[in-house]
Amino acid sequence: MYNKFLILIGAFSVTIFFSGCMTSRWINGSIINEPSPHQSINHASLSFEEESPLGEFKEPTGEITLAEVFAASLLNHPKLARYKWQVRVREAQTLQASFLPNPEIEFEVEEFFGSGASSGFDSMETTLLYSQLIELGQKRQKRITAVQLNQDLATWDYEAARVSVLAGVARVFTEILSLQGHREMMQENLDLAEEIYAAIDKRVKAGAASPLDLTKAEVEVVKEKMKLQRIQRELKSAKIHLASKWGSRQPQFDRVKGNFLPLLILPSIEALSRRISENPQVARWTAEITQRKAQIEYEDSKAVSDVEIGFGVRHLNESNDVAAVFNISIPLTVFDRNQGNVRQAYYELEVTRHLKREAELRINTVLSKSYQNLRSVFAELQALDTELLPVVKRAYDHTHTAFVEGKVEYLQVLDAQRTFFEARSQYLEALVLYHAIAVEIEGLIGQPLSKVSNN
Repeated sequence: MYNKFLILIGAFSVTIFFSGCMTSRWINGSIINEPSPHQSINHASLSFEEESPLGEFKEPTGEITLAEVFAASLLNHPKLARYKWQVRVREAQTLQASFLPNPEIEFEVEEFFGSGASSGFDSMETTLLYSQLIELGQKRQKRITAVQLNQDLATWDYEAARVSVLAGVARVFTEILSLQGHREMMQENLDLAEEIYAAIDKRVKAGAASPLDLTKAEVEVVKEKMKLQRIQRELKSAKIHLASKWGSRQPQFDRVKGNFLPLLILPSIEALSRRISENPQVARWTAEITQRKAQIEYEDSKAVSDVEIGFGVRHLNESNDVAAVFNISIPLTVFDRNQGNVRQAYYELEVTRHLKREAELRINTVLSKSYQNLRSVFAELQALDTELLPVVKRAYDHTHTAFVEGKVEYLQVLDAQRTFFEARSQYLEALVLYHAIAVEIEGLIGQPLSKVSNN
């Protein structure tokens, strides 16, 4: 009989060994085997690097477009790089939630070193017991569901960060477009100032103009050169700022290329408001509400008692017999039925619903204010483009022609040139403001304004 006991012990040991060497988890409808924690793992062989869907990163060069800037920023922006690790964190949490409770093995010796018949080992009883906790109430599946829904939140957090990054990139890109426009305008002004200086110089040498006019013209040339140099410094700084969006310290590109003109027709505020739900800051709350509901179901399932079942063998020294042992343990949910955690889960759901409403109200308010500002700037751009700029351009052209023909004085040319420059600068500044507001609105609705239809 003792040999039978040894055989049973050996069978238990083999069973426990194999159950510990490999565990399985059921995720998304398939069984995935995981290595046992007792196995040695070569950590040097673990790689967490992923192939980017955009391909290998290449530094943008030459003349670049907004699409190329977006691609480079999404691929290599420092802020977005950490999100793949956050996704891995959620995957690890899902993995941990999928594991079954560990079995237990118990070895017990009793009825020895006592008194009387139990003073020695003759009446000793030896028990080997294997037990397993069985989760009821679908706890495991509900736990996995609640944790998996956290991965959706990680996705929306990434989307919110992506929109924020692209909005920031678009603002810098627009700033560079504006500075390039200012630089071209400054170069034109410098060329005109030098042209006027050369014309006055000829007049002075011919005795038809005062040397004082030549000095004034020279001052204007120097001032235009200083303005051009300042714009060039600002442009260089903006390029460095843009290159930092894809992790580069020095820009390799020469200039940016894009459409700097406003939309011909603005979408209505109603059409924009209907797209607020596509804003990641709002959509994430919808996903979190779903996750909170799953958490409530999981907390509710904890009110169902789990069952612990054990079976094993017992050897009786006194008769040298072997007997089977079976036990079952069920906690009685008399006092603790997880009421507090269930109530907390319900409260957290209500908090999340209020946060969603708060986000929707905040974004609606910002959208309404930004839209009114956009309409105002849009009207200003139309007035500048159709009314002011053509008038001051004609006035300057006529004055410049008259100056070349010797019909007007230099001061009149200078005044017309400044008026024309101020009008062009005002138009460029309004364009910059228009695009800055447009980028803000696009971030609120989660898509470009050009793709929004009033229907």
